[in-house]
Parts: sequence; structure tokens; C-alpha cells
Amino acid sequence: IVGSDVRIDGADMFGNVAAMDLDADTFRVALYNNTITPDNDVTAANSAYNVVQWVTAQEVFQAGQWAQAGVALSGVTLNAGTADVVFFDATDPSSGTAATLANVYGMLCYDDTLTTPVADQGLTYNYFGGVQSVTNGQLTIVLNALGILRITL
Repeated sequence: IVGSDVRIDGADMFGNVAAMDLDADTFRVALYNNTITPDNDVTAANSAYNVVQWVTAQEVFQAGQWAQAGVALSGVTLNAGTADVVFFDATDPSSGTAATLANVYGMLCYDDTLTTPVADQGLTYNYFGGVQSVTNGQLTIVLNALGILRITL
């Protein structure tokens, strides 16, 4: 699965309201069905995991394969060494090898460490361009080669 349509809750992060530590906090990726309606102008409180459209009733998961509340990102890197660019990236998240996941339309990447001003505040959401599924196999989200979050200075 390759994601598109990325959103960031930058106002809080850049305004130093939410102290997201991109190279130390734990970030998770939760999967969602098509009943959500993401909003690019939502408040930080409404971007959080298990709030408004991101409630668990819309989440897609399977115990032992893709956990409810999402998979923790691994191999997280924050790179500021590229000319005029800062980017946040991670290893492509994957399910277990016997996953059965249906009606997967997108993901929410959120900060699972942050507790104030909003617990589990969203960082980005990605729409996968349509329905994705796997039956007794492995679901892998191929993150953009340019990173989960990229800021050109």
C-alpha cells in the first residue's frame, strides 16, 4: 500500500504548543476504513487517535497481526542534514504474516508519547487511493521515499 493525501498538525508543533519529539517519541500507525471524513482544518484535539473520525469503531485491526491502536513505527529517523529540507521517516510498517484485513482505506500516524496538550495527537493521515485488503498474508505500508513528513525550508 502506498499512501497519499498527507496532513500535518503543524500549527501546534511549530507554535510549540505540542512538544512532539520526532526523534524520541513513539509514533504509531492505525488503519481506518472508509467511514471517516478527514479534515485538514481540524483542531489538534480532534486529530488525536480515538477521537471524532479516528474512533476505534472505524479502525481496522486484527489481534496478533495489526494491533488495535496501531503498529509502532520502527527505524524512525529525523534528518536535517539535507540542504534546505528536514524530514521524518521510518521503516515501512507491516502486519504479521497471517493477517486478514479488509476495507483498509488509510492510516493515521500519531504521537503515542505525547500527553499534553492532547494525548495521542495526530501527525499525518494518508489515504491509500482506494480500498486495500489482505487475506492470510502480510500488509505492508510503503511510506513515501521522501519521508512521512518533509519540510522544505
